[in-house]
Amino acid sequence: MNKKYFIAIIPPENVFKKIESIKQELFTAHGLKGALRSPAHITLHRPFEWKTEKENELIQTLGQFMFERRFVIELKNYNCFRPRIIFVDVKKSGDLNDLHLKLSGYARRQLGLFNEAEDMRGFKPHVTVAFRDLKKQLFYKLWEGYEKAEFEENFDFTGFCLLRLETKWEIIHEFSI
Repeated sequence: MNKKYFIAIIPPENVFKKIESIKQELFTAHGLKGALRSPAHITLHRPFEWKTEKENELIQTLGQFMFERRFVIELKNYNCFRPRIIFVDVKKSGDLNDLHLKLSGYARRQLGLFNEAEDMRGFKPHVTVAFRDLKKQLFYKLWEGYEKAEFEENFDFTGFCLLRLETKWEIIHEFSI
């Protein structure tokens, strides 16, 4: 049987809680629950299907990925993909971009995962707070506030996680650098 997986950076608990509270506020005020299906994260590799009986092989192979450079991830204010997604913006970083390129190349070579290479949108790191069930009319209303709102947090990159979709996305393994 196949399940869906993706690879992401999960912020440390203090930042994680702050973002999750924003998502919870959007749910309470507007019924937006789409972003609550996954923990606050920065996607490094889009969702892909993998045979559950080969999950240990997936974890073992990802565990061999080498990226030993530490760097700071900077979250700064909000941005959007009009007209359906609002997110905490991630400041452009050569280190983060390099991590994404190396990990997606490794996943392509070692695991046969090609979906990242086919994505013409490019790598635009962000932490989603509202999407999917955010309708255009509400998007524009909410964006008026978020466009001017401030958010600022920094944290050290110390590793990434593998998530699996059950009823919602769950962290199944953490990989430290």
